[in-house]
Amino acid sequence: MSDTPARLLRLLSLLQSPREWPGHELAERLGVSPRTIRRDIDRLRELGYPVHATQGNTGGYRLTAGTAMPPLLLDDEEAVAIAIGLRTAAAGPVTGIEETSVRALAKLEQVLPSRLRRRVTVLQEAAVALPQGGPTADAEHLALIAAACVAHERLRFTYRSSSGEETRRLTEPHQLVAAGRRWYLVAHDCDRADWRTFRLDRLADPMRTGVRVPPRELPGGADAATWVSTTLSGTAGHRALLVVHAPAEQVADRVPATLGVVEPVDEHSCRLLTGADSLEYLAYRIAVLGFDFDVLDPPELAPHLQALGERVLRAARTAERGGRAG
Repeated sequence: MSDTPARLLRLLSLLQSPREWPGHELAERLGVSPRTIRRDIDRLRELGYPVHATQGNTGGYRLTAGTAMPPLLLDDEEAVAIAIGLRTAAAGPVTGIEETSVRALAKLEQVLPSRLRRRVTVLQEAAVALPQGGPTADAEHLALIAAACVAHERLRFTYRSSSGEETRRLTEPHQLVAAGRRWYLVAHDCDRADWRTFRLDRLADPMRTGVRVPPRELPGGADAATWVSTTLSGTAGHRALLVVHAPAEQVADRVPATLGVVEPVDEHSCRLLTGADSLEYLAYRIAVLGFDFDVLDPPELAPHLQALGERVLRAARTAERGGRAG
């Protein structure tokens, strides 16, 4: 590759992948000598790109974080994915980034090749996001808490319970979980010596303490998403445990993680733990799953399922007769 500008762009594209590149491998990729690679690396550094080099048999080059963000090189699929993500973020469940997302999207679309701009525009014209209400998470809080999770750093914040009571918490943050339009923090509560799940829209004044602690594992080796799902099901006013006569994958497609936990029994059935604020609504949710099921618990759910079934049968008989009798 004798064209120096084109070679530099190709070299920069390789360095932006998350790995370390040995000099000889870069030379082979670009069809030049290792000496040319070293000169090109120096040129990139002069342009402000923070290229770090390590010595030895396992050494190489990689792009590191600097004081300013240099221009990024994206392939076609990456550019389209970022454009779609920015559009989604502009109407998403995180407050404070709507305008920023729109500005970033405008800059990206300005430099997109026409073929890619058309792909993004077609998607925008063909797809409409359903307006959603409900609580949202603060973007700055989200970034601060995420950093504390990664650093295993204790976090203080004020938390408002569902009853409106505010308490100051000291926690060891584990992971953030997005569920629908809500964000949850899974953390070990230091004062209560137990694991807790916190809604971010009820969390205020988060502060990193600077105190780092060894990472903890959730009880039973559970992942954070499953933990949140189980917690939400457990905090509902009424819970039901079912055996559903369908594969776990099919049931999970119809039960959002915020509404239940699905565990396979065998290839043709699974257990479902789900909850709701009332037995009547719980019966309705179970009935519309579209699968046969057996109720293991609670027995108090039976009359609500029976009443719902009789109501549906009456409506079906009326429809067969062509409408309500006068």
